[in-house]
Amino acid sequence: MNEDIRIHSWPCSYYLDTSKQWVSGRLSLTPVAIKFTADKTGELLVDFHLSSVGEIKKESSNLIFSSLTILEKNTKHWFSSLQPNRNVVFNILEHFWREQLLSSQGAGAEAAALQSTKGKELTGLLTGSQKRLEDTAKVLHYQGEQFDNIMRGLNKIEGDMDVADRLLTELESPSWWPFSSKLWKAPSEAKPKETATVSDSKNQEGVIIRIPVIITHRTDSNVKPGKLTLFASGLEISDCNSQVIHRFESKDVDDIRVHTPYEISVRQRFIGKPDTSYRLLSAKMPEAIPILEMQFSKKIQFLEDALGFVGARKSPQVDLGTSIWQAATGLLGGVVQPGSPVGGKEGMDDEQVQLQKQAKITQEEANELKQILKKLKGLALETEAELERQDEALDSITTSVDRATLNIDKQNRRIKKLT
Repeated sequence: MNEDIRIHSWPCSYYLDTSKQWVSGRLSLTPVAIKFTADKTGELLVDFHLSSVGEIKKESSNLIFSSLTILEKNTKHWFSSLQPNRNVVFNILEHFWREQLLSSQGAGAEAAALQSTKGKELTGLLTGSQKRLEDTAKVLHYQGEQFDNIMRGLNKIEGDMDVADRLLTELESPSWWPFSSKLWKAPSEAKPKETATVSDSKNQEGVIIRIPVIITHRTDSNVKPGKLTLFASGLEISDCNSQVIHRFESKDVDDIRVHTPYEISVRQRFIGKPDTSYRLLSAKMPEAIPILEMQFSKKIQFLEDALGFVGARKSPQVDLGTSIWQAATGLLGGVVQPGSPVGGKEGMDDEQVQLQKQAKITQEEANELKQILKKLKGLALETEAELERQDEALDSITTSVDRATLNIDKQNRRIKKLT
């Protein structure tokens, strides 16, 4: 599904070597391929895999100005009259080309996919699940720290309200009351010495994910490469030299739009001045979108071109998770006793026997799967315990807020009586 998504397309001209002429059309980029379609005939003149690209260069000559060349195996393709400009197209194409080569689905991915075993497929699925669960645990850990900070703040408020209550009692006491001086001294004696606690959670918080991106600021036509870093408290956009361009705290983000599985825009609104908006394109964006969806569930919006991506990711999620665990359990059982099928060979037709043979995995793959399953179980238990702790903390916070509200109303009535 993702391979057919058109990430970007640009109007341009392509030099058709067979007829020795320039043909106008559109240059298109998908997650794995580069294509060119002629405007007049609608014919697909160029279609090759990114892994077959050897070089992408900006070139020019006496006859060809501001051109982009792509070396595909032994064939050199020339593109000119690129819109909005050559630099934009070059940066985006080079980004996806390099990420394709660096990723496990780079050169030779198709051949490797044909040779992959069921064990490798399961390992990949479970490793992805482990990564997502680790990211969720990081976000929950940060939320737990925020709950702890709220509880400390509420405890301080309750301490201050106790002091205010004693002061009001002193003011309400008659002048001849003999214990008035003790009431004035009581707060300083009872109030614990408070040290300034500066929250350095930003310095301590870990990076959830960092991916390379192509950055567009507002509606500028120029783009530049950089990095997107996701923290539990927000997100940060930086350039190639790791210099921060802008940091969005979670509360600063007004909306995140997912244009495609590979492109998002982040915006912070202002009154009386232009919004702060960044458009981010990345081959690794599908890894970051689930984390953004978890952190900004009420602020994220999937546009039309991205609905297929979120639908495919969400709809079969339960069935996929169940099938992963069932397959992992069955295959691990088959490895432990490779000579004996799980259900026996009685009543099993040739097709079922063939499927069972295909499902065999090596002992090394089985051991790796067992380790991943063990880690997943531990992470799941930790996540469940943290969620229960946060539920209890939330109940305590609600109770403390209600108690503080009642005390404030009570003290307001006492103050009105004194005035």
